[in-house]
Amino acid sequence: MDRKPQYADLPLPELLRQLSTDTATLVRQEIRLARVELTGKAKVAGRSATFFGAAAVLGFGAFLAVTACAIAALALVLQVWAAALVVTAVYAAGAVAAALAGKRSLAAVAPPVPERTVESVKADVDAVRAGVSRGR
Repeated sequence: MDRKPQYADLPLPELLRQLSTDTATLVRQEIRLARVELTGKAKVAGRSATFFGAAAVLGFGAFLAVTACAIAALALVLQVWAAALVVTAVYAAGAVAAALAGKRSLAAVAPPVPERTVESVKADVDAVRAGVSRGR
């Protein structure tokens, strides 16, 4: 039993109207998929930004709260300028460690490309090409 394709007997204007409708639906679905993918990646990137923010706030708070105490304590043994230099070096090392932790976390985030959407669009294009080839 020989079956005709679903749209074989439709006139060209109706086929073009159907193509337009199907294309619009497909584009909306692909945009929805891309939005879902990018939202998930943005959440992970936001977490990394939180680490950087926490490093800045904690570093500044530590600087304000402990600097005077540490310099005063070291000034009992060293000159005041030397005590201030030692405290500065310790803070700098802590800031570097926090920045490296944030960088490591940010590196774990994949590029913000909606990979599933790209694959889906490629599959759609391949399906359309195959359909066009069969129709010839």
